[in-house]
Amino acid sequence: MTTDLDLTIAAAQAGAAVVRSRYGTSLTRVEKSGGDFATAADLEAEQAILDVLRAARPDDAVVGEESGRTGAGGTGREWLVDPLCGTSNYAAGGMLVAVNVALRAGTRTVVAASADPFTDEVFWTDGARACVRRDGADERLTPSADTRLVDVNLDSPNPYDPTLRALGLIADRRFIERFRPRVVSTTLAVAWVAAGRRAAYVTDGDLRDSVHFTSGIALCEAAGCVVTGIHGQPLHTGAGGLVVAADEETHADLLALIDGPGAEQR
Repeated sequence: MTTDLDLTIAAAQAGAAVVRSRYGTSLTRVEKSGGDFATAADLEAEQAILDVLRAARPDDAVVGEESGRTGAGGTGREWLVDPLCGTSNYAAGGMLVAVNVALRAGTRTVVAASADPFTDEVFWTDGARACVRRDGADERLTPSADTRLVDVNLDSPNPYDPTLRALGLIADRRFIERFRPRVVSTTLAVAWVAAGRRAAYVTDGDLRDSVHFTSGIALCEAAGCVVTGIHGQPLHTGAGGLVVAADEETHADLLALIDGPGAEQR
Protein backbone atom coordinates (compact mmCIF):
# COMPACT_ATOMS: atom_id res chain seq x y z
CA MET A 1 0.00 0.00 0.00
CA THR A 2 1.28 3.44 -0.93
CA THR A 3 2.19 5.49 2.14
CA ASP A 4 0.58 8.88 2.69
CA LEU A 5 3.95 10.54 2.19
CA ASP A 6 4.64 8.81 -1.12
CA LEU A 7 1.11 9.58 -2.27
CA THR A 8 1.45 13.27 -1.36
CA ILE A 9 4.71 13.58 -3.27
CA ALA A 10 3.30 11.69 -6.26
CA ALA A 11 0.22 13.91 -6.34
CA ALA A 12 2.30 17.10 -6.18
CA GLN A 13 4.56 15.79 -8.94
CA ALA A 14 1.54 14.95 -11.11
CA GLY A 15 0.28 18.51 -10.78
CA ALA A 16 3.74 19.93 -11.39
CA ALA A 17 4.09 17.89 -14.59
CA VAL A 18 0.92 19.47 -15.98
CA VAL A 19 2.03 22.98 -14.99
CA ARG A 20 5.39 22.41 -16.64
CA SER A 21 3.90 20.95 -19.83
CA ARG A 22 1.39 23.80 -20.24
CA TYR A 23 3.94 26.54 -19.69
CA GLY A 24 4.10 28.98 -22.59
CA THR A 25 0.97 27.62 -24.27
CA SER A 26 -2.24 29.52 -24.94
CA LEU A 27 -4.30 29.28 -21.76
CA THR A 28 -8.01 29.92 -21.35
CA ARG A 29 -8.79 32.03 -18.29
CA VAL A 30 -11.64 31.40 -15.90
CA GLU A 31 -12.63 34.56 -14.04
CA LYS A 32 -13.24 34.32 -10.32
CA SER A 33 -14.39 36.86 -7.74
CA GLY A 34 -12.41 39.97 -6.82
CA GLY A 35 -10.45 40.09 -10.08
CA ASP A 36 -8.87 36.70 -9.39
CA PHE A 37 -8.68 34.10 -12.13
CA ALA A 38 -7.64 30.54 -12.89
CA THR A 39 -6.20 29.18 -16.10
CA ALA A 40 -6.68 25.92 -17.93
CA ALA A 41 -3.38 24.84 -16.38
CA ASP A 42 -4.80 25.31 -12.87
CA LEU A 43 -7.82 23.17 -13.73
CA GLU A 44 -5.84 20.44 -15.47
CA ALA A 45 -3.21 20.28 -12.74
CA GLU A 46 -5.89 19.99 -10.08
CA GLN A 47 -7.57 17.18 -11.99
CA ALA A 48 -4.26 15.31 -12.28
CA ILE A 49 -3.75 15.63 -8.52
CA LEU A 50 -7.30 14.50 -7.75
CA ASP A 51 -6.92 11.47 -10.00
CA VAL A 52 -3.86 10.36 -8.03
CA LEU A 53 -5.49 10.91 -4.65
CA ARG A 54 -8.85 9.35 -5.48
CA ALA A 55 -7.26 6.25 -6.98
CA ALA A 56 -5.38 5.54 -3.76
CA ARG A 57 -7.66 7.04 -1.08
CA PRO A 58 -11.22 7.03 -2.47
CA ASP A 59 -12.84 7.50 0.95
CA ASP A 60 -10.94 10.65 1.94
CA ALA A 61 -12.34 14.15 1.48
CA VAL A 62 -10.53 16.55 -0.85
CA VAL A 63 -10.65 20.34 -0.88
CA GLY A 64 -9.36 21.75 -4.17
CA GLU A 65 -8.86 25.42 -4.85
CA GLU A 66 -10.80 25.15 -8.11
CA SER A 67 -13.22 22.26 -7.50
CA GLY A 68 -14.08 22.85 -3.85
CA ARG A 69 -14.84 20.05 -1.40
CA THR A 70 -15.54 16.58 -2.77
CA GLY A 71 -15.66 13.08 -1.31
CA ALA A 72 -17.55 11.60 1.59
CA GLY A 73 -14.88 12.33 4.16
CA GLY A 74 -15.97 9.56 6.53
CA THR A 75 -12.35 8.76 7.38
CA GLY A 76 -11.75 12.09 9.16
CA ARG A 77 -8.99 12.78 6.65
CA GLU A 78 -8.94 15.76 4.30
CA TRP A 79 -6.59 16.62 1.45
CA LEU A 80 -5.92 20.30 0.67
CA VAL A 81 -4.95 20.93 -2.96
CA ASP A 82 -3.52 24.09 -4.47
CA PRO A 83 -2.71 23.14 -8.07
CA LEU A 84 -0.87 26.30 -9.10
CA CYS A 85 0.10 28.89 -6.50
CA GLY A 86 1.28 31.91 -8.46
CA THR A 87 -1.27 31.89 -11.27
CA SER A 88 -0.67 35.54 -12.17
CA ASN A 89 3.07 34.89 -12.40
CA TYR A 90 2.46 31.85 -14.59
CA ALA A 91 -0.06 33.51 -16.89
CA ALA A 92 2.44 36.32 -17.50
CA GLY A 93 5.17 33.86 -18.46
CA GLY A 94 6.83 33.64 -15.05
CA MET A 95 8.14 30.46 -13.46
CA LEU A 96 7.72 31.37 -9.79
CA VAL A 97 4.92 28.99 -8.87
CA ALA A 98 4.23 26.06 -6.55
CA VAL A 99 1.97 23.03 -6.43
CA ASN A 100 0.79 22.35 -2.87
CA VAL A 101 -0.74 19.15 -1.49
CA ALA A 102 -1.36 18.49 2.21
CA LEU A 103 -3.21 15.85 4.22
CA ARG A 104 -4.91 16.69 7.49
CA ALA A 105 -6.39 14.40 10.10
CA GLY A 106 -8.57 16.60 12.28
CA THR A 107 -6.55 19.76 12.87
CA ARG A 108 -3.16 18.07 12.40
CA THR A 109 -1.28 18.21 9.12
CA VAL A 110 -0.03 14.65 8.64
CA VAL A 111 2.04 15.07 5.48
CA ALA A 112 2.56 17.90 3.02
CA ALA A 113 4.44 18.70 -0.17
CA SER A 114 5.21 21.83 -2.13
CA ALA A 115 6.55 21.18 -5.63
CA ASP A 116 8.46 23.56 -7.88
CA PRO A 117 7.58 22.51 -11.45
CA PHE A 118 10.56 24.23 -13.02
CA THR A 119 13.39 23.05 -10.78
CA ASP A 120 11.81 19.61 -10.37
CA GLU A 121 12.16 19.93 -6.60
CA VAL A 122 9.59 18.68 -4.11
CA PHE A 123 9.76 20.04 -0.57
CA TRP A 124 8.07 17.55 1.75
CA THR A 125 7.37 16.77 5.38
CA ASP A 126 5.94 13.81 7.25
CA GLY A 127 5.51 15.92 10.38
CA ALA A 128 8.87 14.90 11.81
CA ARG A 129 11.26 15.50 8.91
CA ALA A 130 11.42 18.30 6.36
CA CYS A 131 13.33 17.52 3.17
CA VAL A 132 13.68 18.42 -0.47
CA ARG A 133 13.62 15.69 -3.09
CA ARG A 134 15.79 16.39 -6.09
CA ASP A 135 16.81 13.83 -8.73
CA GLY A 136 15.34 11.09 -6.57
CA ALA A 137 17.46 11.95 -3.51
CA ASP A 138 16.23 13.54 -0.29
CA GLU A 139 18.12 16.26 1.57
CA ARG A 140 17.18 17.69 4.96
CA LEU A 141 15.99 21.29 4.98
CA THR A 142 18.05 23.65 7.12
CA PRO A 143 16.61 27.11 7.87
CA SER A 144 19.05 30.02 7.83
CA ALA A 145 18.69 33.80 8.00
CA ASP A 146 21.98 34.40 6.21
CA THR A 147 20.36 35.69 3.00
CA ARG A 148 18.46 38.41 4.95
CA LEU A 149 15.77 38.08 2.27
CA VAL A 150 12.25 38.48 3.63
CA ASP A 151 9.24 37.82 1.43
CA VAL A 152 6.20 40.00 2.12
CA ASN A 153 2.85 38.94 0.69
CA LEU A 154 1.19 41.73 -1.28
CA ASP A 155 -1.57 39.37 -2.45
CA SER A 156 -3.12 39.31 0.99
CA PRO A 157 -6.08 36.99 1.61
CA ASN A 158 -7.76 40.14 2.98
CA PRO A 159 -6.17 43.18 1.29
CA TYR A 160 -8.31 45.65 3.25
CA ASP A 161 -7.29 44.32 6.65
CA PRO A 162 -5.17 46.99 8.35
CA THR A 163 -3.36 44.44 10.54
CA LEU A 164 -0.29 44.53 8.30
CA ARG A 165 0.43 47.53 6.11
CA ALA A 166 2.71 45.58 3.80
CA LEU A 167 3.75 48.41 1.50
CA GLY A 168 4.68 50.56 4.45
CA LEU A 169 6.65 47.73 5.99
CA ILE A 170 8.89 47.13 3.00
CA ALA A 171 9.44 50.88 2.63
CA ASP A 172 10.34 51.31 6.31
CA ARG A 173 13.96 52.43 6.68
CA ARG A 174 14.47 50.13 9.66
CA PHE A 175 13.24 47.16 7.65
CA ILE A 176 15.59 47.94 4.76
CA GLU A 177 18.53 48.36 7.12
CA ARG A 178 17.96 44.92 8.63
CA PHE A 179 16.49 42.95 5.73
CA ARG A 180 16.16 42.82 1.97
CA PRO A 181 12.50 42.77 0.95
CA ARG A 182 11.25 40.41 -1.75
CA VAL A 183 7.83 39.81 -3.28
CA VAL A 184 7.52 36.63 -5.34
CA SER A 185 3.73 36.25 -4.99
CA THR A 186 3.67 32.50 -4.48
CA THR A 187 3.79 30.34 -1.37
CA LEU A 188 6.87 28.67 -2.82
CA ALA A 189 8.60 31.40 -0.79
CA VAL A 190 7.26 29.86 2.44
CA ALA A 191 8.99 26.58 1.58
CA TRP A 192 12.13 28.58 0.85
CA VAL A 193 12.25 29.72 4.49
CA ALA A 194 12.47 26.07 5.55
CA ALA A 195 15.20 25.58 2.94
CA GLY A 196 17.31 28.55 4.03
CA ARG A 197 16.66 30.48 0.81
CA ARG A 198 14.62 33.11 2.64
CA ALA A 199 15.17 34.47 6.14
CA ALA A 200 11.43 34.94 6.69
CA TYR A 201 7.97 35.28 5.20
CA VAL A 202 5.20 37.64 6.32
CA THR A 203 1.52 37.90 5.48
CA ASP A 204 -1.74 38.93 7.11
CA GLY A 205 -5.13 37.27 6.61
CA ASP A 206 -6.98 34.23 7.91
CA LEU A 207 -4.89 31.23 6.85
CA ARG A 208 -6.87 28.56 8.66
CA ASP A 209 -7.82 25.76 6.22
CA SER A 210 -5.83 27.49 3.47
CA VAL A 211 -4.99 25.32 0.46
CA HIS A 212 -2.22 27.80 -0.29
CA PHE A 213 -0.41 28.00 3.04
CA THR A 214 -0.96 24.68 4.85
CA SER A 215 1.90 22.86 3.09
CA GLY A 216 4.44 25.64 3.59
CA ILE A 217 3.53 26.09 7.25
CA ALA A 218 3.91 22.35 7.89
CA LEU A 219 7.30 22.35 6.16
CA CYS A 220 8.55 25.27 8.24
CA GLU A 221 7.31 23.80 11.51
CA ALA A 222 9.01 20.46 10.81
CA ALA A 223 12.23 22.21 9.77
CA GLY A 224 12.41 24.07 13.09
CA CYS A 225 11.47 27.56 11.94
CA VAL A 226 9.72 30.00 14.27
CA VAL A 227 6.08 30.06 13.15
CA THR A 228 3.45 32.39 14.67
CA GLY A 229 0.58 34.68 13.82
CA ILE A 230 1.17 38.26 12.70
CA HIS A 231 1.67 39.59 16.25
CA GLY A 232 3.60 36.60 17.56
CA GLN A 233 0.47 34.90 18.86
CA PRO A 234 -0.24 31.18 18.32
CA LEU A 235 -0.98 30.43 14.69
CA HIS A 236 -4.61 30.79 13.53
CA THR A 237 -5.64 32.78 16.60
CA GLY A 238 -6.37 36.45 17.25
CA ALA A 239 -5.63 38.63 14.24
CA GLY A 240 -4.40 35.65 12.22
CA GLY A 241 -1.65 36.20 9.69
CA LEU A 242 1.75 34.56 9.57
CA VAL A 243 5.31 35.39 10.52
CA VAL A 244 7.64 32.47 9.77
CA ALA A 245 11.34 33.04 10.40
CA ALA A 246 14.50 30.99 10.24
CA ASP A 247 15.44 31.84 13.83
CA GLU A 248 14.28 33.61 16.99
CA GLU A 249 16.31 36.77 16.36
CA THR A 250 14.85 37.31 12.90
CA HIS A 251 11.37 36.63 14.20
CA ALA A 252 11.76 39.11 17.07
CA ASP A 253 13.11 41.80 14.73
CA LEU A 254 10.15 41.40 12.39
CA LEU A 255 7.61 41.58 15.21
CA ALA A 256 9.25 44.76 16.46
CA LEU A 257 8.83 46.30 13.02
CA ILE A 258 5.24 45.09 12.56
CA ASP A 259 4.05 46.20 15.99
CA GLY A 260 6.59 48.84 16.96
CA PRO A 261 6.39 52.65 17.01
CA GLY A 262 5.08 54.12 13.78
CA ALA A 263 3.43 50.93 12.55
CA GLU A 264 -0.04 52.44 12.72
CA GLN A 265 1.04 55.43 10.58
CA ARG A 266 2.32 53.39 7.65
